[in-house]
Amino acid sequence: MVVCSTMKNSNDNNNEDNLVYGIRLSSVGSATVTGNLVYEPNNMDLAMKVHYLRVVYFLDSQAIEGLIPFKLKEAIFAWLCYYYESCGRFRRSEEDGRPFIKCNDCGVRFVEAKSSKTLDEWIQMEDTSSHRLLVADNVLGPELTFSPLVFLQITSFKCGGLSLGLSWAHVLGDAFSAANYMNTLALFLNGLKPKFSPNLNKAPPPQNLKPKNPINSEPSTLKIVGSLGNHWIMPLPCEMGTISLHLKPTQLTQLQAKFSENDSTLSPIQSFEMLSAVIWRAIARIKDGPEPNIVTIIKKDAASPIEDVMALRNNQFVGSVKADFSVGKAHPKVLAALIQDKAKSERDQIEEVVGQDPGGCDCIIYGSNLTFVNLEEVDFYGFELKGLRPRFVNCFVDGVGGEGVVLVLPSPKDINGKSNAKTLSGGRIATIILPKIYMMELKKELKEWGLSA
Repeated sequence: MVVCSTMKNSNDNNNEDNLVYGIRLSSVGSATVTGNLVYEPNNMDLAMKVHYLRVVYFLDSQAIEGLIPFKLKEAIFAWLCYYYESCGRFRRSEEDGRPFIKCNDCGVRFVEAKSSKTLDEWIQMEDTSSHRLLVADNVLGPELTFSPLVFLQITSFKCGGLSLGLSWAHVLGDAFSAANYMNTLALFLNGLKPKFSPNLNKAPPPQNLKPKNPINSEPSTLKIVGSLGNHWIMPLPCEMGTISLHLKPTQLTQLQAKFSENDSTLSPIQSFEMLSAVIWRAIARIKDGPEPNIVTIIKKDAASPIEDVMALRNNQFVGSVKADFSVGKAHPKVLAALIQDKAKSERDQIEEVVGQDPGGCDCIIYGSNLTFVNLEEVDFYGFELKGLRPRFVNCFVDGVGGEGVVLVLPSPKDINGKSNAKTLSGGRIATIILPKIYMMELKKELKEWGLSA
């Protein structure tokens, strides 16, 4: 089924002084009728329902040559047959109010826009928060039955390149699911298909709908935020700011050397743990009030892999780390060791809390504590067109609590040059979303460790 009712945004104009203009909206659905299927998010999915991932892919003109909107929509029609749940809309159970997705082929929202900037100008922007203009900022509700779960925004640059922005309701799945979702779209854009046919019965059976055991301890990684009803968005606790640190392999090597000073026996510390430790200490030193002695760690759950790469689920490890000492006075290598070795999973407790009241449990995980998210292994750069990877991929999270979040992402081989090699270097991008009042002092603290935005 194809729904393609196109309209111009009321704010549409041809003023090329605007970073993004000429916005047009339409909807694209599956090429086949799904039928009367229901997809039930599990308790961990529902715990993430007020969070949203925003991912922006920057693509060279060579990669997207000939990719006009009509051709793109043709590929999307076929692609969505494999992801019918992302085309559905939320309903609530009459029994307990538990949300579920009715797979009614309503489709994903498709946004077309233009920009007066070039691809290079966008990538080289010092304020990467401007990248948010390249992805829709939709949320679910207040009319759940009409709210798309996915938005795709195509923004054409004056150089011939473009950006592809994915707005993803986190209730569908984690960043690994979102990346696999987009990489499957790339297959269709290249004239290929997955190795197996669409399976309209692939939706896994509902899991952990009711708590198995009484909760022995409240999860520190979860914060109940009161009743949000059918409008699934966390009210901003304050004005939030965003900075991105683009770190080259040489910078990470230098940082590693600082960690191992006067301790030749120290085992190598990985990039995520190093960066998280330095940023944790810096925030503790500048933050008003008590130090953030408990932090949340979110990463790939190696102990619970999903065999079907096309399955959409929140399958990440969610755990906490506690420091029983002054974080601001500690050496970052001590904090890194805690993050690496002492993170305790709270997934079971989270699922139990949500299972007690699945229809009314409104909560946040990102920003309930200071939250560090390891996205290093997410295959963002697997989105290949004509053998070319994206020049750059950026990622944000919305629906963040006041304690803030830090995302650690892979970086391309050369974000400023022309290289489009398939291999990624050891560089990293750390995106920090925090109350804006802390940003100036945070930048000063981070410079002491060779980290600058």
